Amino acid sequence: MGHSEHVDMTAQLSAGRDPAVSGRVRVAVHAADPITRMGVLASLRGRAEVQVVSGDETARAAVRVVAADRVTAETLALLRDSAEQADCPVVLVVSDVDPAYLLMVAECRVVAILPRAAATPDRVIAAVAAAAAGAGLIAPDLLGELLRQLERLHREVLTPNALTAASLTAREIEVIRLLADGFTAAEIARRINYSERTVKTVIYGVTRRMNLRSRAQLVAHAVRHGVI
Repeated sequence: MGHSEHVDMTAQLSAGRDPAVSGRVRVAVHAADPITRMGVLASLRGRAEVQVVSGDETARAAVRVVAADRVTAETLALLRDSAEQADCPVVLVVSDVDPAYLLMVAECRVVAILPRAAATPDRVIAAVAAAAAGAGLIAPDLLGELLRQLERLHREVLTPNALTAASLTAREIEVIRLLADGFTAAEIARRINYSERTVKTVIYGVTRRMNLRSRAQLVAHAVRHGVI
């Protein structure tokens, strides 16, 4: 193999495409349960546009397809866990999306959201192709809600507190929301698959940064400014 051929193959591999079959996108599949995963795999396998990868090959995926019934704290944990295996755009197949989770979903690199009832093989393939090309596929109502949340976040939370978007992470918002629901640090840790120490560090860090004195003040501040 000549040098130019080697460079071309390396470029295709790094782009998540199979050099043996031009144009095929490497896809890793993750799901909340085995039956759902089998359904997604069945819709992708045998299609000329994609190559489903697993095991050690997952790290070279160009797109991740994550499927679940609803977006919950467990779904977000699944998105984070899959990101550790392959850091690439995500197509999320889900029955229901709580608007409260949209910001956190976006921070998990989700660029396409497909309703499970409408997730035909052709539509999943189209979403994978869009994600691989750097595009997105989100319903107008969800996209509009996401943009409204971002605007409100900047207007009511970040700007008044001299914070940047990078200063308030999805993890911090998630912890504050669960704290407001009455969960202890230990319970929050179990729900979002973090250590209790990490959760306490998040709470302490946000409380100090916002010049607050207690968890109760943190929750009240978050409610007042529309974070939760």
